[in-house]
Amino acid sequence: MITVLWWINILLLVVCLLPLWRNEHWLVRSLDFPRLQFSVLLLIAIAADLLLFDRQAWQSWVMISALVFCLGFQMWWILPYGPWHKTEVANARAPDADNTLSLVTANVLTPNRNADALLTLVRQSQPDILVTLESDDWWQQRLDVLESDYPYTVKCPLDNLYGMHVYSRLPLLNARTEYLVEKDVPSIHTEIELRSGRRVFAHFLHPAPPSPTENATSGPRDKELVLVARQVQAAEGPRLVTGDLNDVAWSETTRLFRKLSGLLDPRIGRGMFNSFHAKFWFCRWPLDHLFISHHFTLSRMRRLTAFGSDHFAIFAEIVIEAGNGQKGNGPEADSDDRAMARDKIS
Repeated sequence: MITVLWWINILLLVVCLLPLWRNEHWLVRSLDFPRLQFSVLLLIAIAADLLLFDRQAWQSWVMISALVFCLGFQMWWILPYGPWHKTEVANARAPDADNTLSLVTANVLTPNRNADALLTLVRQSQPDILVTLESDDWWQQRLDVLESDYPYTVKCPLDNLYGMHVYSRLPLLNARTEYLVEKDVPSIHTEIELRSGRRVFAHFLHPAPPSPTENATSGPRDKELVLVARQVQAAEGPRLVTGDLNDVAWSETTRLFRKLSGLLDPRIGRGMFNSFHAKFWFCRWPLDHLFISHHFTLSRMRRLTAFGSDHFAIFAEIVIEAGNGQKGNGPEADSDDRAMARDKIS
């Protein structure tokens, strides 16, 4: 029994510390995802060690100390996403319909055929913009019923799990579909004209994940995030990025994206909003994101009910508010970050 526990401890140490290695192989980078699950397992292992190990042996305390260190490391990444942490994006102070923007981001899962459930969610939440990912021709035919209320659209139906659609009540200006890194993985970039006449630069993304069935490494995903971060940073005025980034909120790559782009995460201080996997409560993490510039405050944000996909849809309502004091709230890039970004692009 003690021998088995030792091996379990060693395995936990390996999977918790391996992400410190910046290797881009999918086996390494996938270990960024279950930090919450690892934390629970580490707590159980520490309790078992204290109960079963020989407390007089120095080896026991070395192992327990190593597990405590790993637990602290995992918690350092995930604790900011609890309600006890200071928010990075302030609550909206007053309603301002003319400068408010609401969005639903939904990875529909291409084989999912429950379009009516998603349409019900859209009609209930009444967003200004619906962004769908993994939507193909079949999904486009079902979603086009929204066009009477959402006349501004950008459509890129694909049957390779990377189709993308945008339906908007608000005018979309200078919209374009780009293939930034991979020839079959699109992203949509547009300006959104609010009711006040102000424009918001919006980027809708769904880079391919590192996995045994997709890309063996995270290189293409990371490169796309860096390229978009540079576009965002170079723009002036309100900006946002949303989509399924196939990366968790607490990975080094997502943190690098935030540093380079200057965007803020409205989940910090509010919750994880775990959007994947919708069918397994014990195996969830935040893959679907919304990052916004300092111009915005947050009115509402919630995870919507399941609609047959392996992802939950995310609803958010944000408001442009002058003088909100949020500039500089997010992490800032240093020379090491910029060097890492150059490496990912090259």
